[in-house]
Amino acid sequence: MSEVQYYVIVGSRGSRAATGLARRSYDEAGPVDESLSPDLTWRLDSAIVEWEYGDLGAELIKIGEHEAENLTQAFRARRYRGR
Repeated sequence: MSEVQYYVIVGSRGSRAATGLARRSYDEAGPVDESLSPDLTWRLDSAIVEWEYGDLGAELIKIGEHEAENLTQAFRARRYRGR
């Protein structure tokens, strides 16, 4: 498997709370960008490219794989606690 880069999405307006998670992997055609959807599956998304061009209303912060897994677990707990 190729290298995967993870980014936590934090809210705009000075908030540092994590609002989402994005990742970039690479295949033979180039980068593949995805974000973690509300149902906790990865879906194609343009958030990383929008952020690179300054068009995203949130900030992305690069994190490691372990941090990404912890954040995914936190989102999972939050999702199922609210049911």
